[in-house]
Amino acid sequence: MIEPLATHASSALDARSSRVLIAIVRVGVALLWIQNVGWKVPPDFGRASNSGLYYWSGLAVSHPVFPPYSAVVDAVVRPGIEFFGWTTILIEGGLGAFLLIGLATRLWAVIGIAQTIAITLSVLNAPHEWHWSYYLMLLAHIALFATAAGRCYGLDGVLRPSWTASGTRFARLMVRLS
Repeated sequence: MIEPLATHASSALDARSSRVLIAIVRVGVALLWIQNVGWKVPPDFGRASNSGLYYWSGLAVSHPVFPPYSAVVDAVVRPGIEFFGWTTILIEGGLGAFLLIGLATRLWAVIGIAQTIAITLSVLNAPHEWHWSYYLMLLAHIALFATAAGRCYGLDGVLRPSWTASGTRFARLMVRLS
């Protein structure tokens, strides 16, 4: 049976609307990460004043969520806060940048899940923290992964056809990451 033209137009509008909404979520999550980079201040990341990243990492120790994680933060992360601070800036900056342009979005969604888990294990039990904010961050990254959000108005969508047509190892890798 042939469907009426109005049904096809409605389906196309629904598909376009869904793609726009997925892109909006992707860009919103990217902006969240970009803003979060701003308060991680080198060179000591708050060690001298017990502020910033140093302070927040200390909450993993003073209000443990998972005691083995707290022990690692206390023994390794806090003493090496400069290294871990720069690593955090690179990870969160990468999350913001790559999600914003929609490149290798599935890879960055997985990295976002891992970073969200690390943050959650650090501050979930801290006073005055709203635990749902961390659950929502996690769910947002799962949604970005599940929808391959970079294919919606991102570079993954623009470049994927050429990656698919190419037989190179890099192109096959990018198809998987997009």
